[in-house]
Amino acid sequence: MRLTVSGEKPGLARTVRNIALVATVSLALGGCLTKTLNRGAMIPQESLQQVQVGSSREQVELVLGTPSTTSVTSGETYYYISQKEEQTAFLAPDIVEQRVVAVYFDEEGRVAKVADYGLKDGKVFDFIARETRTGGSDYGFISQVIRGAKSPSLGL
Repeated sequence: MRLTVSGEKPGLARTVRNIALVATVSLALGGCLTKTLNRGAMIPQESLQQVQVGSSREQVELVLGTPSTTSVTSGETYYYISQKEEQTAFLAPDIVEQRVVAVYFDEEGRVAKVADYGLKDGKVFDFIARETRTGGSDYGFISQVIRGAKSPSLGL
């Protein structure tokens, strides 16, 4: 014989208990999920492929948008800087990717070269030309941006 509270159906208590259990487990596991945060100019590969040598500044801005910063030391250069962070539950976020897309212009304002810099084996690497930078006027800037993400005092 089963005792029930007046008007309560026998299966209702079990259903409420099961819902409470599922809710508790969901909340506990939900805290373990990883959250991804993208900052800056996240440029899709398809858009990057549309920027060809010989394109004008206007065409580049139409396809890639306004650059994060520019440089005029040995020709004009547009830099598109992005960063991807992942955070698991309450732990500090980890930077999993940082990239700098550089679009170099010649004297006539046409694209001379496009480079997509990131870190590979701890060195600044151009993912388009598949080469490691060895020098040049912007090498210091790109290295500082990409490696600077490891120094929280820079505020990147």
